[in-house]
Amino acid sequence: MKRVFQLLVVIVCSVVPGLCRRSFAQVDPWEFEVYPAQTIGRGKMELESLNSIVANGHSEGDSGTSSGDFPPEHMYRTSFELTYGFTDKFEAAAYLNLAKPNGHDFQYAGSKYRIRGSLFDQGELPVDLGYYVELEWHKTPQFDDSELELELKPIIEKDFGRLEIDLNPKFEKAIFVGPDKNKGFEFGYAVGVYYNYWRPLSPGVEAYGGIGLIDDSDPIDDQQHYIFPVVRGELGGGIEYNFGVGIGLTRGSDHVIPKLNIELERFVGALL
Repeated sequence: MKRVFQLLVVIVCSVVPGLCRRSFAQVDPWEFEVYPAQTIGRGKMELESLNSIVANGHSEGDSGTSSGDFPPEHMYRTSFELTYGFTDKFEAAAYLNLAKPNGHDFQYAGSKYRIRGSLFDQGELPVDLGYYVELEWHKTPQFDDSELELELKPIIEKDFGRLEIDLNPKFEKAIFVGPDKNKGFEFGYAVGVYYNYWRPLSPGVEAYGGIGLIDDSDPIDDQQHYIFPVVRGELGGGIEYNFGVGIGLTRGSDHVIPKLNIELERFVGALL
């Protein structure tokens, strides 16, 4: 497992040279998802439910996957994402983030708004390229110490027959409000390696992590790095799933995080 993680780190560092001098930004526990270069397509609408629970993690706030007052231990998080494809290469989405901290009721945790696009046609370049821009609004101080953040993500995809590799380097910055608004960008990553063996059921491995600020990264023990063995597939009727169990690889990570993402896609016709 350690060798697999080291290989994934090397891949990310080769794509974004000069950033990986020590290791990786805040992990988004509401969105354990790796994006491919291709968007959902013109006139399609997708409703996705992203779910995770910290089965074994830190018991203090502002530790592990928690950036706020609530401790991550036994916290259940769910996010509802609604995406619409305006063209074959451009889509927009809105998210509603909810959470149930241990011993508390469900609470509103924040909202996100993003655009995602594909560059060039699939297969036109040696790698498929895309982009991702997101604005995150957090409920503070319960779930985060930064109220408003901007996230930028280049998307790189390469297929080798049935083997698919997706790379999502992440650059994140607090903006306009909050104690970190004058700080620089943080750097993180999401990486997925999948073997598309059978449409209803295919195996893969995903990795997520962050180093903190690019110009002042956290000590390795304080950083978060996770590896998720996953299975994913399409069940028919436009329903897709991705299930995995994440294992924390550093002292700063939570220890065990199961996740389940379910997508429901429908063609609704072009709005514009």
